[in-house]
Amino acid sequence: MKPTNQTKVAEFVFRGMSDLPGVQLPLFVLFLFIYLTSLSGNLLIVVLIFTDRALHTPMYLFLSNLAGLDICYSSVTAPRMLCDFFSESRTISVHSCITQFFFFFSFICIEVYLLAVMSYDRYVAICHPLHYVQIMHPKVCALMVSAAWTIGFLTALIHTLCIKLLDFCGPNVINSFFCDLPQLFLLSCTDTFINVLVMFLVGIIMGSGAFSMTLVPYIRIFRTIMGIHSRNGKLKAFSTCTSHLTVVLIFYGTLISTYLRPSPTYNSSEDRIVSVMYTVVTPLINPLIYSLRNKDLKAALRRSLHIAGIKVKASY
Repeated sequence: MKPTNQTKVAEFVFRGMSDLPGVQLPLFVLFLFIYLTSLSGNLLIVVLIFTDRALHTPMYLFLSNLAGLDICYSSVTAPRMLCDFFSESRTISVHSCITQFFFFFSFICIEVYLLAVMSYDRYVAICHPLHYVQIMHPKVCALMVSAAWTIGFLTALIHTLCIKLLDFCGPNVINSFFCDLPQLFLLSCTDTFINVLVMFLVGIIMGSGAFSMTLVPYIRIFRTIMGIHSRNGKLKAFSTCTSHLTVVLIFYGTLISTYLRPSPTYNSSEDRIVSVMYTVVTPLINPLIYSLRNKDLKAALRRSLHIAGIKVKASY
């Protein structure tokens, strides 16, 4: 059990990405470019899906939610990180820190469940194509999306309420650029056994359930694809799910390396690199993966540019 102290910490101090003055500007420019590119790429996907009627299908409904989530959880951390590059005081109140964690972890949890829903969508599309329209009814899709958002917020709320029970008495330096669960555990001066237990129980029950729902459909998908005799048919079927599978592997890889490591390794410099991967880089990679390999999105973009060109000519 950690020793307690009567003096409670009122604020935390972010260590940030680097304390070296010579690298502050290059890092700021790099991460500003990544964030703005991620923001514009995901926003473009949302706008295209919303405005183009050809994209009003279950797969693109889920993809628009995924792009929206990437905008949300990168925006929870990136703007503050960019401001801290030139800030003399990198402080944040305990209450604000816990609030930041709640929203960040909520969007992470929602994405976990949404990726599971998208796996089921690909399973129905490939394994039951004749019944796809009946199974993936708009009302069913809306219900699944709503369930992903609701369960995600509830999962994050459980962890947030447990954090509210902790006391923070010092030190108060967060070895990162945002408030996350492992760092808050390290700074607590009260016993975090219950919190760690809750984290692993929720991770096993909810996380493993979502993980299984994400990967198990691919077992049936691969079996179905292997049963297709035509080589072109196999490639066409496989191409419809490679983008989603790539996003799943990247997302879960960074997530597992962050939250399922032993606590002594949390305070390492590698932790900040991993944090950058899933808070800043992954939201940039997702729209690139989906847009570069998706003919429908490319066609929708061409139609939008063509319509915009016609309107510009008409204005003259």
